Amino acid sequence: MQLEEPGTLGGLTLKNRVVMAPMGTNYSTTDGLSTARDVAYYAERARGGVGAIMTEAMVVTQQARPHHNSLCCYHDRFIPGLASIVEAIQAHDCRAFAQLNHRGALLRRSVLNMEPVGPSDWINPNTGDAVRALRVSEIHDIQRLFVDAARRLARAGYDGVEIHAANGYLFQQFFTRRINQRTDEYGGTIQNRMRLLLETMDRIRQALPDLRLIVRLSASEYTPAGYTQEEIIELARAVEHAGAAAIDLSGGSNESPQLSKYCIQPPSFPRGCLGPVAKPIKDALSIPVMVAGRVVEPEDAEALLTSGSADFVSVGRALYADPHWCLKAFGQMAAPIRRCIACNVCFERLTTEKDVSCVQNPMVGTEFEAMEHVVPRTADASAPRQRVLVLGAGVAGIEAARVLAERGHDVEIWERAQRTGGQIHLAVAAPDKTEVWPVWTDRWQEIERLAVPVRTGVQVDEAMIRAFGPDHVIVATGSQPRKPPLPLERLSPDVQVCHAWELFEQAERFGPQTRVTIVGGGMVGAELADLLRGRGSDIQILEMQDAACVGMARNNRMELLERLAADGVRLVTRCRIDAVVGNHLQVRIGDAAATELPVGDWLVFATGPQSQLDALEAIEKAGVPYTRVGDAQAPGDFLAAIRDGWMAALALDAEAGPHAASPAQPRKQPASTV
Repeated sequence: MQLEEPGTLGGLTLKNRVVMAPMGTNYSTTDGLSTARDVAYYAERARGGVGAIMTEAMVVTQQARPHHNSLCCYHDRFIPGLASIVEAIQAHDCRAFAQLNHRGALLRRSVLNMEPVGPSDWINPNTGDAVRALRVSEIHDIQRLFVDAARRLARAGYDGVEIHAANGYLFQQFFTRRINQRTDEYGGTIQNRMRLLLETMDRIRQALPDLRLIVRLSASEYTPAGYTQEEIIELARAVEHAGAAAIDLSGGSNESPQLSKYCIQPPSFPRGCLGPVAKPIKDALSIPVMVAGRVVEPEDAEALLTSGSADFVSVGRALYADPHWCLKAFGQMAAPIRRCIACNVCFERLTTEKDVSCVQNPMVGTEFEAMEHVVPRTADASAPRQRVLVLGAGVAGIEAARVLAERGHDVEIWERAQRTGGQIHLAVAAPDKTEVWPVWTDRWQEIERLAVPVRTGVQVDEAMIRAFGPDHVIVATGSQPRKPPLPLERLSPDVQVCHAWELFEQAERFGPQTRVTIVGGGMVGAELADLLRGRGSDIQILEMQDAACVGMARNNRMELLERLAADGVRLVTRCRIDAVVGNHLQVRIGDAAATELPVGDWLVFATGPQSQLDALEAIEKAGVPYTRVGDAQAPGDFLAAIRDGWMAALALDAEAGPHAASPAQPRKQPASTV
């Protein structure tokens, strides 16, 4: 496998061709100082076998902070903490690179009141903030700030520094004529539009001649008004001529969800999607090229290398999902890779100023994502063995069972339905959602390998629980649809009524003549509409809130809503239903007067589920302690389900301690919830 071979970058040997991409975390202090959490997060990925790590983008000035808790290097006070990160990375034979950035026009006033500045006066399409054009003196000040920051990173021990000139940030803003309308030496011709970047590189090279310098570029802006392939190749060649040790290729611009999806791709994008646009650039250069873009499995990375599109592969979200990706890819760790599903919850959390988390790895950035906890068979199972019954064979239940079985406990799973999987079957039914399958398959493979007994079609009662004799019960019984939130007595009998969950696997019942009203424009309602639009149904979605799919990652959300609009799905927001009469809904839309909307042939409710807790009575009568997880605790998403199952399993060991009761003498304790 070429991916496993050593490679050279700026005279430095990397043990393999995998470079961890720079990705924000929000794990630092609000003052921008690094924390033990930062150190542990990067150390675990270095331990996991990557050849090099590009730490997250750091700002060069206090006036350009992108997040409340992002790493900074605009003052010497940040050097000791950054040196701790570098030391932790390099301790695992892993190279450490740092990325420097200035967001320019994409700075947000909503975050620390940052002033958006750029090459020209402009309006940030994401925020509506007015952007002020930089004066030439300010441009020179920013260049000096980059030099000072690079010097600090060199003092901290980094093996090299990357200038972030991609993804719609300051350097790209100057390079693209879409935004740069200047008429001075920093605008107009391509030579002038390249000037900011090339001058900054030159200043750094003069101040730090031995520092390896990498430049990240967007291989394409993916908009007709953006720069051409010829222009980006000319820029890449100029960057090489200016002394770059390598070029790191991404795509798109974070100025809007429509262009940001080319930076942080939703699941509809093919694996290795940037390879075709990267190859002409690589072919024009003699320095190494890194390429990112939907690299999920080792085969995706290998394809970028063997196709000649890249010399190194920049692996991003896949390393949120699994810090030990490389060890598993290279056969040095006998466990399946937890595959990124491109849900972009990670990106959405950053955008909303939360710390990063991951559906596949909810404990990212905590001590519990360490190898010993994530793959428990690498740890010493020293806690007393317990007999545990898991009720529910959905994602939360099998995650709990996996961890418990790995840690040496006696586990059995009972499922009320005739098949396992819970809501995974609904989650993968909509278009472009097959990438979600690994949430289930990655864990189910382990359940099979561990030979955990699984019984389906079980209607649990007190006697069965007593006969099994568990020390503890994990209640992972999921959720069920709520009753319709409207009285339907006056609805025409010609209209069929159901919950959205019932239809995801019955789309064949709908055709071009079927008229459907979906009440609830959250992710479930919108994805059902996405499924039915493919069959030509006539669909309207009614949502009480100001927007649909609230809480869904914005890149994925925007792509979904664009598909619905393109196929004529009608989305009505701020819509309150007062009554259902005959074939019509009496509604109020926004502040307008009451009106009527036709129901059509089907009235479908996508108004949220409620916990399914029928088994609690039997458990409590049996006197067995229990823990509710996933939707049985509170309806949520797969991230919450996996987090709950994982941690509830570890909790049994944590509470056991050195003097815990043996399975033959179960301890009595109150029920708990996670």
